[in-house]
Amino acid sequence: MKLQTLLEVLPFYTVQGKGNPDITDLKNHHEKVTSGDLFICIKGSDVDSHTLAKEAEQRGAVAVLSEVPLNLGIPVVMVHDTRRAMAILSDYFYNQPSRDLLLIGVTGTNGKTTTTHIIETVLNSAGRKTGAIGTLYVKTGDEIEESKNTTPDSLTLQQTFSKFIEKGIDSAVMEVSSHALYQGRVHGCDYDIAVFTNLTQDHLDYHSSMEEYRSAKGLLFSQLGNTYSKGSPKYAIINIDDPSADYFIYSTASHVITYGLNQHAHFRAENLILQANGTQFKLVTPCGEYQVSLKLSGQFNVYNTLAAIASSYVAGIPLPSILSAIEEIKGVSGRFELVDAGQDYSVIVDYAHTPDSLENVLKTIKTVTTGKIITVVGCGGNRDTLKRPIMANVACRYSQKVFFTSDNPRNENPKLIIDDMLMGVPKEEAEKYEVILDRKEAIFRAVSNARKGDTVLIAGKGHETYQIIGDRVTNFDDREVAIEGIKMRIIE
Repeated sequence: MKLQTLLEVLPFYTVQGKGNPDITDLKNHHEKVTSGDLFICIKGSDVDSHTLAKEAEQRGAVAVLSEVPLNLGIPVVMVHDTRRAMAILSDYFYNQPSRDLLLIGVTGTNGKTTTTHIIETVLNSAGRKTGAIGTLYVKTGDEIEESKNTTPDSLTLQQTFSKFIEKGIDSAVMEVSSHALYQGRVHGCDYDIAVFTNLTQDHLDYHSSMEEYRSAKGLLFSQLGNTYSKGSPKYAIINIDDPSADYFIYSTASHVITYGLNQHAHFRAENLILQANGTQFKLVTPCGEYQVSLKLSGQFNVYNTLAAIASSYVAGIPLPSILSAIEEIKGVSGRFELVDAGQDYSVIVDYAHTPDSLENVLKTIKTVTTGKIITVVGCGGNRDTLKRPIMANVACRYSQKVFFTSDNPRNENPKLIIDDMLMGVPKEEAEKYEVILDRKEAIFRAVSNARKGDTVLIAGKGHETYQIIGDRVTNFDDREVAIEGIKMRIIE
């Protein structure tokens, strides 16, 4: 595509230098630039890639998108906001690929990963060829790649959608973070279905208030569109039990479908039976009632399942087919994941890293544990500090023993992070907890304290296979460490 043809979709720009080169691809990382590329400069929090434009030219870039004049021998296209322009150009260059997909976006504080996994499984069972984008991976059919962000930048997204189309994929499910919505990473994404799971405290290191955080989430629904097309309707799937439900309902002009335990929900669960190895409930829908038996535990997974059922139904999958697929799902990596190394007590690894998600997991554990609850938990560094004391309070409220330890301290002092957490623990509960900065040692101590009938919860990192301390990323998997600790105790 010629540069001038590509630029036709931008309302305003100026060009420094002459030429109308053929653009073979778009890149926003200078080390990935090859001959014929348009290099897009982005002012990031760590690096301003305007300073790398010269290197991009040397690597073969034939034009550069910039917010400032640059001294280069190739055309420099100047715009006010390169992030916004990148979304527009990417969508156009890759031939608006999301329009050729059934695109489902899931947002909320908790439950995004599990909900997208369930939806993807249902669509696959119904014969759809699917792609998935989220915290765990980017999945193109059977091909899996590691994901760097929950929601990639706009260029990477459009490239991924284009790849989906090339591979014959017709449906895509993705997690949509508040950061991505606020930064415009999903501009150009033509969503057919938007799902809201819940809204609880998180990311207040980035958003200035819960209202701003909620507003960022609401963008997914306000961007669904404002017209009603018989051939391609838009749907907002809303957790009606969440206090913010009305905000999201009024944020969209699309068809609203609700789910929850509330009697007014379109898709609701009644007569819940929560067990350690699964959950049963009666599903009540506008199309009839069904008995559902899940291999997933916890009330929070009932909500995730209801969201997936409603989404799959409006995507055109019959309810019997949806339920048949859902009842075979065993779980998601790092989400209420049981660790079994032959011990006579339970060990659960969960990604719970917000007060609400930690409380939900501990409530579930409480209903199925005959002995005591032992919790290993920390908080990430360079992240929302306000949730730290709340997390500690929740852990102590539901546990008989708590080990406060490091999560991913990043560039913060691990001890100071835990000091913040301890502000939420009443003095009378001081004997209930221990502080062990070394996460491996804390997990070992937790399993060594467990007896028959007890449950050990290792919270915060879930599926992660690394730990970030300072600028170092080291291998660390809570599940592997737990197994090591269990086996050491059995040998002893």
